[in-house]
Amino acid sequence: MEPTVAPHSIQLTDAAATRALGGVLLGWMQQAGQPVLLLRGELGAGKTSLVQGLAAALGIEEPITSPTFALAQHYMAPVGDAMGLVHLDLYRLEQPAAADELFEQEDDEARQLGALMAVEWPERLSTMPEGCWLLELELVDPSNPDAGRSATLHLL
Repeated sequence: MEPTVAPHSIQLTDAAATRALGGVLLGWMQQAGQPVLLLRGELGAGKTSLVQGLAAALGIEEPITSPTFALAQHYMAPVGDAMGLVHLDLYRLEQPAAADELFEQEDDEARQLGALMAVEWPERLSTMPEGCWLLELELVDPSNPDAGRSATLHLL
């Protein structure tokens, strides 16, 4: 399955499937030379689980948690020439200007490090950055998080 400009949706049965999708997306991102993945979805939709899958596919063994309070976490790959990961969570930034500033700073740093960047809550930005991939995660049944998720990939 190749990434396309048209949105593509898949069903994810559980958190393990969401993490596995992170590994698949990593391959696509590396193949396309796309270093930024935007993750949109309500609380509990699986954004951090997906980032855990990206990190595992990169060989990063550190525990990956949502950087809600730290805003950004940097994870270096265990092998010198492997890619690292910058994980942003813009949830607490209510002002778009603050979200834009943090995104730009971390994007510059990620590019300098040759790292991928995963951004939770990109809707806090004043505009969606062009040329990025946007993955929308949605609970199939909001009253039952164990019912699975729907994931839709877009190219911005």
